[in-house]
Amino acid sequence: MYNLKKIRPATYELPQESGMLVPGLIIATEAIISEGDFEKPLDQVRNVAHLPGIVGYSIAMPDIHWGYGFPIGGVAATDAETGVISPGGVGYDINCGVRLALLERPFKSFTRKEKEALMQSIFKHVPSGVGQGFKKGKKLEDADYKELIAKGALWSIEHGYGLDIDLDFMESRGFIEGGDLQAVSQEARSRGSNQLGSIGSGNHFVEIGEVETLFLPEVAQAWGVTQGQTYILIHSGSRGFGHQVCQDNLNDFLKQGYAKDLPDRQLVAAPIHSQAGRTYFSAMAAAANYAFNNRQQILHGVRLSFREVFQTPPEDIRLLYDVCHNIAKFENHLVDGHMRRLCVHRKGATRAFGVGAQELNPLFQQTGQPVLVPGDMGRASHLMVGKGNALTWCSSCHGAGRAKSRMQSMKTWNKKDPIRYMQEQGVTVKANSWRTIAEEMPDAYKNVDTVVDAVQEAGLADKVARLKPALVIKG
Repeated sequence: MYNLKKIRPATYELPQESGMLVPGLIIATEAIISEGDFEKPLDQVRNVAHLPGIVGYSIAMPDIHWGYGFPIGGVAATDAETGVISPGGVGYDINCGVRLALLERPFKSFTRKEKEALMQSIFKHVPSGVGQGFKKGKKLEDADYKELIAKGALWSIEHGYGLDIDLDFMESRGFIEGGDLQAVSQEARSRGSNQLGSIGSGNHFVEIGEVETLFLPEVAQAWGVTQGQTYILIHSGSRGFGHQVCQDNLNDFLKQGYAKDLPDRQLVAAPIHSQAGRTYFSAMAAAANYAFNNRQQILHGVRLSFREVFQTPPEDIRLLYDVCHNIAKFENHLVDGHMRRLCVHRKGATRAFGVGAQELNPLFQQTGQPVLVPGDMGRASHLMVGKGNALTWCSSCHGAGRAKSRMQSMKTWNKKDPIRYMQEQGVTVKANSWRTIAEEMPDAYKNVDTVVDAVQEAGLADKVARLKPALVIKG
């Protein structure tokens, strides 16, 4: 199918054709390929393979689906000296990502009344929905933006939103170097000025539930993960700030003619060392640091809610990890036996460093990096451990991946009661609109269990724990 050639377990090569500078690499099982709509996403994999300076493969994860330019679930590395950087390879929600926190208290110990009170409290402390943000207090001014960009998540911690130790459990310690406010438009600054600490809309959420099953007890023990304990999963990104940064730079790239000779103008990409390329990276890094602060402040809001309802001290809610899944980062990787500096685009894909990776904190250097894979709000999410697979530039999937468009899901649930349906599945859902819930129902997504099985079979990451959602606040 699609001329795919199986080269390793759950790993297929898409042959290099005219114009492609590298082959494609598809991480999937036969079942995922046969059941999914792969034609358009694989066209995008082929298109990405045309990017100047691309190295290795144009890669797709098992949660692949159609996106802007790049497929969502796509990975591509370009040479840091001769290659290009593509806003479509990062996406509109720059540094959309996930963080996982843990509470020792068993989830089953909460009463129904306590769960309801917790949901109400989080809904109060963590704004959600289109355009929503904090309505009270001081908006971000340029002086705040400059500090936030220069410090990453440390800025929020210094302002009382979290604990110093949180930084040790974030990808890149919650900070991407190279950000510059001068590269960010006034419109982007205005859009983001009151949105820190808010979920946003679409598939973003706060999810609370139970660590249901352990697969690697030794790794789980090292990370302090126990069966039955309570978990908190947060999914959000850079809000309107990052969206505007992406749009501004796409417009600029297109005006400068950087889409020339590419098969899809949505792939538009500028040389990394061009003025346009440097400006985009500086703005993207600024938005990435905004997103780290956003998730940090959301976790603070959740900690406030647990303290309000259960008198739980903030330090009892321990951050395990925070990962990006829409980002371009400069990393060193072996290419044909030589270490090279690459610009790794991960769009809907998660970094999955293995044992010994120097950027990781001492604990994760011994085990490999936590890989967080949210599924849908009805079935499960997963905690995995990275294996540092060189074929994918140490990358893994980022979620279940959509199986239906938002419009298709809306049609499916028209004139039905999705909230009641979720209650029958044992999940309480709260959102600003019926539409959001209907668009995000479980059947809109692939089965995350199948996706992570493919990731494990391909040797990208191993399953550590399966997480069962029970309380979900959607954007």
